[in-house]
Amino acid sequence: MTDKIKHNSLLKNQLKETAIGIVKRLKENGFRALFAGGCVRDMLMGSIPEDYDIATDARPDDIIKTFKRTVPIGVHYGVMLVMENNFDFEVASFRSDGIYTDGRHPDSVTFCDAKGDALRRDFTINGMFYDPLEGKHFDYVGGEDDLKAGLVRAIGDPFERFDEDRLRMIRAVRFACRFNFKIENRTAEAIKNLHDKIVSVSMERIRDELRKTLTGPNPDKGIKMLDDLKLLNEILPEVTSMKGVRQPENFHPEGDVFIHTLLTLSKLAEGRNIADMRGEYSSTSSGSGGGSVSGSWELAMAVLLHDIGKPVTFELADRIRFNNHDSVGAKMAENICERLRMSNAEKERITWLVKMHLYLRHAKEMRISKLKRLFAHEGYPELAELYKVDSLASTENLDDYNFCQKMFKELKVEEIRPEPLITGNDLIALGLEPGPIFSKILDAIKDEQLEKKITTKEEALIKAKELI
Repeated sequence: MTDKIKHNSLLKNQLKETAIGIVKRLKENGFRALFAGGCVRDMLMGSIPEDYDIATDARPDDIIKTFKRTVPIGVHYGVMLVMENNFDFEVASFRSDGIYTDGRHPDSVTFCDAKGDALRRDFTINGMFYDPLEGKHFDYVGGEDDLKAGLVRAIGDPFERFDEDRLRMIRAVRFACRFNFKIENRTAEAIKNLHDKIVSVSMERIRDELRKTLTGPNPDKGIKMLDDLKLLNEILPEVTSMKGVRQPENFHPEGDVFIHTLLTLSKLAEGRNIADMRGEYSSTSSGSGGGSVSGSWELAMAVLLHDIGKPVTFELADRIRFNNHDSVGAKMAENICERLRMSNAEKERITWLVKMHLYLRHAKEMRISKLKRLFAHEGYPELAELYKVDSLASTENLDDYNFCQKMFKELKVEEIRPEPLITGNDLIALGLEPGPIFSKILDAIKDEQLEKKITTKEEALIKAKELI
């Protein structure tokens, strides 16, 4: 067991003990308190929860009086943040919800008991409670049965649950993917009937659910499920456009662009699972043997969008062609990122990956300076992973990938990112006026340096004079 895994295990034990302490404190002050929601589900499934939510019949004022450090994050809904031992816990009063006018928040709430609180939650598997002091489970909605059956089922009337919060339609898909469950028939039918209402949800919330789906287990099934439930065309119509777009069979025996994309996502998830089993973590530094970047959100989106330009560049000439689909797709990816309200850094990385996703295919013929410049880019490890899963989902030829990775791991950081031999000040000293020519000369000298044709400042100055 690595030191990092041991540290995480200790933190999770401290987290649980602290959560139990909060329940105990509330009980000592005369209140009922229970673990609620996802942590109960995770414990019943045999996994260690990442966080613990606590539900109680204490009111917000009571919670404030009971604990030293609290933050009101939703007093109107009876939700407080309790901070203990450097951990944060949501402690919420049992409540039932009124109508949802905005499709996200209840207009009013009524404080109630645990059963009433369970009935207002989203899915049965998330609607259970647990008393950690007495070791008792409380299931008012049939969640334990659905866990055993592998079902995601809305609590009560699914039409009402989804009309209350439309994002729950995508959340149903995420939970089904995460646990490899099916969505219960009535729940699925409700989603199909209400699919067009998803556009009323903010793009930020849709983006966050999409992130969890794509970086979690079974991202390919998630996209397929979103399509089957008619949600995908509402949020990513560019992806549904890939369906039925034929590809050359000699390069893509797997099928059309949509099928290829789903297969590429599944290969990404396989790599992620292998990395998790090995205890690997994301690394972007060269010369260290590398690490796993397969859990990257930007990489996952780039995998989903890497062939997004193919439908609009499809051409049937001597054979099926998609001329410039990488550049066209990069622009489309940029528009999608902006629509999903991604940060500039996320947008730039995803767009770069889509534009560069074919770049490694001629690696063996590239000049060493060109390869070193590529290796120096922070996104190279993600690009290599994208190229790998793209290849595995089509020709299965990894020769170019293996060639690049071998060189990337063998080169030292100083070989990839050497200190410049000369600067613009040196060019000025040679009598050159500052201008666009500076970057051309310095780039040319850097290429010579990367190829080890020049190694000293004196040689660089001689070369600069020749170029001038």
